Amino acid sequence: MKSFFQGSAALLVLLGLVTTCSEAQPQIKRKRVLAIGETRGFHHDATSTALHMIYDLGKETGLWDTYIQTSSEFITKKKLGANKRNLDYFDAVYFHTTGELVMDDEQKAALLSFIKDDGKGFIGGHTAIDTNYQWPEYGEMVGGYFDSHPWNTFDAPVIVEDREHPATAHFPKAFVINDEIYQARAYSRDKVRVLARLDESKLDMQAKNIRRSDGDFAVAWVKEYGKGRVFYSTFGHHDQALNRPDIRKMYTEAIKWALKLTEGDATPRPRPSK
Repeated sequence: MKSFFQGSAALLVLLGLVTTCSEAQPQIKRKRVLAIGETRGFHHDATSTALHMIYDLGKETGLWDTYIQTSSEFITKKKLGANKRNLDYFDAVYFHTTGELVMDDEQKAALLSFIKDDGKGFIGGHTAIDTNYQWPEYGEMVGGYFDSHPWNTFDAPVIVEDREHPATAHFPKAFVINDEIYQARAYSRDKVRVLARLDESKLDMQAKNIRRSDGDFAVAWVKEYGKGRVFYSTFGHHDQALNRPDIRKMYTEAIKWALKLTEGDATPRPRPSK
């Protein structure tokens, strides 16, 4: 009987220690990501999938909560009505948008300040550069604008230029993805760090609407914008691309980087020599 009570006492002490250690572990404060799916131009069916992906990735990692909106209403620093959040509530914004978004001058200034001055994050998926053509400061912030997709949806040959940045570290040196790849204008390697590009040696350079004579078709890049961080990738035209584990991993790590939960070099650099 005595050994029973001794054993029970020891078990209670052990359980107490486990509970104490568990309680002592710091709780990670979840970040908040505002995901915008406003489409004022061409509507992509995968927009819903993209927004859902950002939501799921936050839940899977336990690192952020996602607030999905189909308008730009929350992009402001003005106080909004009951149970409505302005930018002060968020840590990053994700765009899967098209066309000229319904934003007034205060909202435009608020978004740029959110990133540049407040040091928050911006993540652009696929159509984010097919947005706000009449607002040059937006193009400067995100790193470029859509300028056609010469090959439409095809098996795109990709070269990963940076395998140290967390957003692309998991990729092999080269891979193929079936997706619609955007050609970008108002884009310069002097202002962004390209993480991956198309392998121009494997492209049909006679395709209609090719406008880049240098053959430089970036598919993912990062940049610093003031105190904040910006990531963009053309990947995500259709569900098949967004459901790939490696693409989901890329967006997971890109958001973590934009939220400053990880580190990765965003220093612009020239295109590597062949």
